[in-house]
Amino acid sequence: MAGWINSPTGPMTTHFWGPVANWGLAGSGMYDAAMKGPEIINERMSATQILYSGLFVRFAWAVQPRNYILASCHTANVLAQSNQLRRWGEYKMQMDPQNGPALVRNAALGAAGVGAGILAMVAAASPLQNSLKGGSGFLARMATHPAGPFYIHFWAPNFKWALSINNLMDYNRPTENISLSMTSALTLTGLIFMRWSFVITPVNYSLFFVNAALSTSSGYLLARKVKADYL
Repeated sequence: MAGWINSPTGPMTTHFWGPVANWGLAGSGMYDAAMKGPEIINERMSATQILYSGLFVRFAWAVQPRNYILASCHTANVLAQSNQLRRWGEYKMQMDPQNGPALVRNAALGAAGVGAGILAMVAAASPLQNSLKGGSGFLARMATHPAGPFYIHFWAPNFKWALSINNLMDYNRPTENISLSMTSALTLTGLIFMRWSFVITPVNYSLFFVNAALSTSSGYLLARKVKADYL
């Protein structure tokens, strides 16, 4: 037990508490599914979290020290948010039989388009990287840098900007449609991962800035929700 407590990913380190905080994302999806109606589901945010957590499963495996807690919480979040999207689709088709099916179909086509784009980028990445490695200067250094655009250390943190963009798009979202559990989880994970970005290898400054934006934008929505419901 003492060995685990003092280990590089034990409870005395941010490598433990950062991933634990991320369980709040999966937990919020599970809680809302069990306790809240589908009308509060933000389908755009749930879809974004599926992609975001999918990237972070890979990130958790590649980062040093390897973090199994982070991988497990993001795997759980992919499942939880997928269930939320299912509930949203069923709700829309039930409440609006005329327009709901088309809305759900268009959302599915959009998701398929994003997935196809990601697969195309993955397929093209290796040949492009190899061609750039043969050169010199900035492009060659970018192609080999461990936190550059050909590695997961770049894509997972930077995709997190999409969560903050979603928050900005929901700037005036009615407070009755804001999930208290989700905004709380996003704010907390943003704050903790600001610290985590400086204790991983390689140090990831983009991860720091994206989490600063996430904690600020989610904190704003959280403050609106708390003010409306409890103050």
